[in-house]
Order: sequence, then structure tokens, then C-alpha cells
Amino acid sequence: MIPASQAIKQTARPSHENGDSWQQQLSGAHRHLNSLLAALGLDAKDAPYLLDHDAAFELRVPESFVRRMTPRNWQDPLLLQVIPQAREQLRFEGYSSDPLGEAQANPVAGLIHKYHGRVLLVTSPSCAINCRYCFRREFPYQENRAKQNNWQDTLGYIQNDSSINEVILSGGDPLASSDRYLAPLLEGIAQIEHIKRIRIHSRMPVVLPARITDELISLLQSTKKKLIMVIHSNHPQEINHELAQAMARLQAANITTLNQSVLLNNINNIAETLIELSEALFEIDVLPYYLHTLDKVNGSQHFDISLAEALALHQAMQQSLPGFLVPKLVTERAGEAHKTLLI
Repeated sequence: MIPASQAIKQTARPSHENGDSWQQQLSGAHRHLNSLLAALGLDAKDAPYLLDHDAAFELRVPESFVRRMTPRNWQDPLLLQVIPQAREQLRFEGYSSDPLGEAQANPVAGLIHKYHGRVLLVTSPSCAINCRYCFRREFPYQENRAKQNNWQDTLGYIQNDSSINEVILSGGDPLASSDRYLAPLLEGIAQIEHIKRIRIHSRMPVVLPARITDELISLLQSTKKKLIMVIHSNHPQEINHELAQAMARLQAANITTLNQSVLLNNINNIAETLIELSEALFEIDVLPYYLHTLDKVNGSQHFDISLAEALALHQAMQQSLPGFLVPKLVTERAGEAHKTLLI
């Protein structure tokens, strides 16, 4: 964590230790368990939990994120978010492949319309990192990617519903797509008069800050719509100088920056950790936005905590932080017209 005063707002450029472009860093991400373990000085035979070397939901972790992990520590909170464990194969009542009921709110390919006034575009099928608790780990991306040849239908749906005033780019991770792919989509959205805002939900600035390039900033500024970047950080250990620089460059371009987190057992279900996260986020001028309970997707049960524990953690945050640093504690339920505030 670094003080906000150290983040150079106007002229800072991304700092990349190895000098590689974001595309090179993305292609060089760890995709095999033995590679990840070797980078951390770990031996699979010493693992305190059963590993899954052939996970159907593949491992993917950029080296820039690995560098923030503590070597030789099987309980590192960043490692636990990404390491495939055998217990992901277990099935429990109440968990499913579509915990948010998105299949029932998918009127055209690549578009999810659950809530009044806004729609979500499944902009990319992939991410820079595969988080093991991802609620879309079994999502049918092949049928839903907003490909160039079906943008007409997707944008036509938005154009024909004047009650929609906000478009959310999600995925996967929208910033896993190239600027060339994003440009015509953003242009098409910006041409719809009743759209007021474009919101981008991305973990990419956290795990691969190099993605926030001059070219991306120029592309985002060219849309002429109000832009919001919602990043996804779960632990203060994820916040480093490179992320601070990336956020400073977005903020200098008048892009609002928010954060959402997920409550995760053995990772951030400690009040002091959540308090430190909110403080660290605000040091880089990112406002804590949502604190989600776990979406109950198959294979994620070991990340879940009880509602009573979630409420207690949120209360502890309220007791220690000013109100603007306390994220809204929410859960999302299939079929509901909005997220549910839990406190």
C-alpha cells in the first residue's frame, strides 16, 4: 500500500518490471499448477489441501499478481483465490452452475437484462485471472459473446428500450479484449442517445495494471459518455504501486473509480483485513462500493461464510471507518429486481 500523495496523477505512466506489453504479460500467465508452485517455491507434495492438477476450470494467473504473493506460504490470501483445489469437484445443495439466474435474463446473445434501467454486455469470454469463486465459471460464453456480427442485435435491443440509461461491460473481463475489439462496441453504445453512463467491471487493473495504456485511456475518453471503472480487489495485499498508477491515470481522465469485493472464507473474513482494504483503496482514490456475499456457484462452497459472520464483519467496519469507506453489504438472488442490501 502506498499513500495517495505518491501517486502521480497527471503524468504517471504504467511501471512494468519486465517491460513487456500487457498482451505479452497476459499470454505469459501461469496456466499450469506446477509452474505457479515453482514460482512461489512450493512443492505439491507438501500441500495442506488436496490440489486439482486437471481442473476443468483452468488455472490462469499473471506473473504481476504472483509477485504480490508471499513465497512458500500455502495460506497466502492471494494464492487461495486462484489455486485449484480438489474440493471444487464436490457438489452441495443450494449451489448451481447459474446461481444468479442469468439464463432467464438473456434476451439476445451477449446481453443480460435483469435490472431496470441497465443492461450488462458479456464483452469477453476470458479473464486475465481465473478466480476460483467466479460465479460465471460455467457460463455459456460461446453462445453469448458480443461478437462483431451480432452487435447490431445487441445494440438494437438497447436502442429500442428507452428505459435503459446505463450499459455495463462485463464478461469474463471486458479489458481482456483488445482496444480494436472494444472500439466499435463503445462507439455504438455512445451513439444511443438515452444512454447516460457506461460502466466497466474489470479485475484487470488489479491483476495486470499494464492494461491501462495511453491507447485505452484515449479510447475511453472518446466515448463522450460518463464512464465508471469498477475494479475488483478483495485484499489489501493486492494493492501496489502499479495499481495506484493505473488508477491515477483513469482518474486523470475523469473516469470514476470504484471497488467491489467478495467476502471469502480464510481470505478476507477478518474485520481488520476489510478495514485495511477500504483504507488502502481510498489512499489511491478508489471508493469502496459493494461487499458481496458469495454467489453460490458449483465448486465455491469452501469460500462461503455465514450470514451472521458477514453481518458482524460489516458492523465492525462501521464501528471503525467513516461512512464513505464502508461498502454496501449485498447479496444477489436469482429473479430479484435488484441486489439485496443486508444491512
